[in-house]
Amino acid sequence: MKLRQAVTGLAAFACMTAAHAQSAGSIFLSTGWFHFAPQSSSDPLTLTTPLGSATVPNTGASISSADTIGFSLGYFITDHIAAQFDIGVPPSFDIEGSGQLGAFGKLGQAKQWSPALLFKYYFNAPQSKFRPYLGIGVSRVWFTDAKITNGVFEQSVFHGPTSVSTDSSWAPVFNGGFSYAFTDHWFAGVSISYLPISTHATISSPLVQAQTKIKINPIVTYVNVGYSF
Repeated sequence: MKLRQAVTGLAAFACMTAAHAQSAGSIFLSTGWFHFAPQSSSDPLTLTTPLGSATVPNTGASISSADTIGFSLGYFITDHIAAQFDIGVPPSFDIEGSGQLGAFGKLGQAKQWSPALLFKYYFNAPQSKFRPYLGIGVSRVWFTDAKITNGVFEQSVFHGPTSVSTDSSWAPVFNGGFSYAFTDHWFAGVSISYLPISTHATISSPLVQAQTKIKINPIVTYVNVGYSF
């Protein structure tokens, strides 16, 4: 009888601890792998020379997929609503020619910064091991180290060295996934996010300037492991 009571008491204590780890006031940290899969397209290039401006049909660029390490910090506002901040080491994307520019292959590269603030609604009870969720949030997106690395493309179109500039923007984030608690504090999770991102890019040389709008629209997968306090 005493053994049964002891086992029952330990089980109740474990449930209470698990509930505390996933309930209002809990803080969690996680790290893992981000995979960016852009659904990219672009407008045709508009070239400006001393002779005037013209849009060149069937020209454009696409963005490659990329992988990086990500980190998250979250806080359960209630038993079911959590705020989470995500950031990753900025991944480097290859910029590849499309249409008439496809023959050049890789044109250049750039690094993307897109830290995001999410608000997520967790289903199931706080003490449940498996907790799916849906989330929505916002991301600030900008690019660094953008440059043309294809010398043949650079000389053929711009007739000299180039510089690249891009604009920054805010983008909504649509998110869904689940977490699974292995212990009272350790958990693993998988999430998928969609970010409708676009940027205006300008490539300039002393003689030629090119402008285009690139739609990136990545689907981002995040596989992570974390600890909840």
